[in-house]
Amino acid sequence: MAAKQPPPLMKKHSQTDLVSRLKTRKILGVGGGGDDGAGQQVHRSKISQVLGNEIKFAVREPLGLRVWQLVSAVMFSGVAIMALAFPDQLYDAIFEEESVSSKTPIRLYGGALLS
Repeated sequence: MAAKQPPPLMKKHSQTDLVSRLKTRKILGVGGGGDDGAGQQVHRSKISQVLGNEIKFAVREPLGLRVWQLVSAVMFSGVAIMALAFPDQLYDAIFEEESVSSKTPIRLYGGALLS
């Protein structure tokens, strides 16, 4: 009989766990606590060392990415508004066939794009 191996243990990242972060802040004297203002004199570098400094959120995206996001958002919004307001013209521009019998699917598509 071969015994099954237990699954590998998952490491807990205590600095990202909300409860652990709250406990750490309480230990430092900056989380939640009293009316007397005690613990407010804790130096910020100590807090940053214990809680971690999330540098990944401070990274700036390249300008090209911002421009691409803006252009694609404008294009999606334009097609969505055209599908909602002028479903016949959008259908003719895409499929180049005769008119569609029902405008509901095209308007639903426009609503999905807009949302």
